[in-house]
Amino acid sequence: MIFYFSGCGNSRHVAETLAAQLNDTLTFIPEAARADRYDYSLAEGELLGFVFPIYSWAPPRLVLDFLKQLRMAQTPGYVYFACTCGDQCGQTEKIFRKALQEKGWELSACFSMKMPETYIAFAGFKLDTEEMAKKKIADTDATLNRNIPRLMNKERFSEITVGRLAWLKSHVINSSFNKYATDDRKYLSNDKCISCGKCVEVCPLQNITLQDGRPKWNGHCTMCMACYHHCPVNAIQYGKATEGKGQYFFRN
Repeated sequence: MIFYFSGCGNSRHVAETLAAQLNDTLTFIPEAARADRYDYSLAEGELLGFVFPIYSWAPPRLVLDFLKQLRMAQTPGYVYFACTCGDQCGQTEKIFRKALQEKGWELSACFSMKMPETYIAFAGFKLDTEEMAKKKIADTDATLNRNIPRLMNKERFSEITVGRLAWLKSHVINSSFNKYATDDRKYLSNDKCISCGKCVEVCPLQNITLQDGRPKWNGHCTMCMACYHHCPVNAIQYGKATEGKGQYFFRN
């Protein structure tokens, strides 16, 4: 059983690859949360996996909130997570391990993979070049091919890119990110908007509605930036921070 979250498709690619090769089932965390579906049961010997992107050097808040409420009919025997990041993960392993321990569960394995950048809502943040994006995706597929047999064999391992100043990034900066940088009031659509509704369709939290043909953000944003990156005419911007920076979402 694999629970996953993804906005622009990087983590979805990882989750789908894991599910296909492990012959496992996928549950999209926002859909489960909307349905108030937190009770599950594992088959004997079944793995319990989580896949998510790194947001400000930590798991997304919605993933940790879901994990806190998740209930299993039996204590899982093997729990792992696979995360995608643009560069570093900070203290993600420690944070996730602690969240599991609070439930009486144990983390068995974890690994991170660098995938193309998607978060460009700050000055100085930019997308990877096409060449770098392709390299990251190829490296991720190689990492999956190497680690999936290890998951099948229920090996215990950790392959996380922690980076420098991990505690500061994962606690102080992440706390500020969750408090101040998930504000969707800076999102806007310009006159290029064609009222296609793609932003409504791709928002994993169903936070966007169309009002007079234009997107309206309704205050429940996680800053995945799916709306920005999927807009077919690049009509969505996040203030001035995203102007001229281009778009990216994972394409098979």
